[in-house]
Amino acid sequence: MVASATKNSLRLLVVALFLFLGFSLGLRVASQAKPADGAFASTWQTLRNLWRAPAAGIVPAGSGQAIQVVSEESQVIDVVKRASPAVVSIVAAADVPNIELCYRRPFQDEFLQDFGVDFRIPGYCQRGTRRERVGAGTGFLVSADGYLVTNRHVVEDEDAEYTVILNDDAHRGEKVIAKVLAKDTANDIAILKIEKTGLPYLTFGDSDQLQVGQTAIAIGYALGEFDNTVSKGVVSGLKRSIRAGGGGTRSEQLDDIIQSDAAINPGNSGGPLLNIAGQVIGVNVAMADAQSIGFALPANAVREVYDQVKTTGKIQRPFLGVRYLPITAAVKEKSQLPVDYGALVLRGEAAEDLAVVPGSPADVAGIKENDIILEVDGVKIEEPSATLSGLIAKHKVGDAVKVTILRQGKEQTLTVTLGSR
Repeated sequence: MVASATKNSLRLLVVALFLFLGFSLGLRVASQAKPADGAFASTWQTLRNLWRAPAAGIVPAGSGQAIQVVSEESQVIDVVKRASPAVVSIVAAADVPNIELCYRRPFQDEFLQDFGVDFRIPGYCQRGTRRERVGAGTGFLVSADGYLVTNRHVVEDEDAEYTVILNDDAHRGEKVIAKVLAKDTANDIAILKIEKTGLPYLTFGDSDQLQVGQTAIAIGYALGEFDNTVSKGVVSGLKRSIRAGGGGTRSEQLDDIIQSDAAINPGNSGGPLLNIAGQVIGVNVAMADAQSIGFALPANAVREVYDQVKTTGKIQRPFLGVRYLPITAAVKEKSQLPVDYGALVLRGEAAEDLAVVPGSPADVAGIKENDIILEVDGVKIEEPSATLSGLIAKHKVGDAVKVTILRQGKEQTLTVTLGSR
């Protein structure tokens, strides 16, 4: 019985060995033979090609091939090379108190000194002032003779001196004192001037033609430390309304804003937002608390301010004189308001940010805090298509407009003569 089992095992082993050798030989012959014609031949050739060729887009290790730059990347690189020389850093410096440690006698009586005791306590006292950097931002040149654009909040300090650091090849690193020509009270825009000629400059594009999804390139003085930092994204939204500022600082309502996902950091303020053609489509103004959300003032509004300043030396905008919160369905629900449209006249975070500016056209006409402005000249105020600031901006200084308000559940219409400031 045992001998029979052993013979059977040997037979199985011999058969398995012959099968293995035959299978291996078949594979070798098949790999060297030309496949038969027909559908099987085509399939066989396709499989062999897939086996031999590297995956598409993958450069084999050690091939030494240069990294290819695709069309859009090449365009972005070209825009950055052309635009960067016109983007400048703006540094604010001011005289600040020079505080030192000093010792003072708490008592004026010389009784203790009569006994040889000179009793003093440590404290801090001012010994003169010192010039110190107090802020930084970004700007960009818009003319060869030294006009430049930035945000108003970059040059807000009336006591500071502002220095522009140039970035083009002929003047790289050169520091020039800038004069603040005008600050826009309706938008976060300021126009500066330096005494230089032959400078590179940027041109404005038509921001009214922008479309969501277009490429957006931001250049700025990131974090106040890294000059000409570049970030790229797309236009994510148009005609946004935001409150810029906050966190213990003054805030303001900004309308018709461009939203993009190009990274904007502290210090980027005042830098250009460019399209793929290298035109300025906006001025970077704010970043949201959430990541990957940045905002920019539209180029057309900025160009209008620049043209006014260059022509007349000042900015004239129609002025109503209220601080407000745009009402949406979400705002209505949260604040329990009677309507889901309009503008709620509301004070700001700081004590000086009153709801109605004293002596303003709104104040003279009788508009009060907590009024809801519903319409201007019969046009309903709705976000984002018809904002209060947008409707006022369509008028001129001195125009009389009909403003419909809701106060304590009752509508009334007031006549407001627009002023300027």
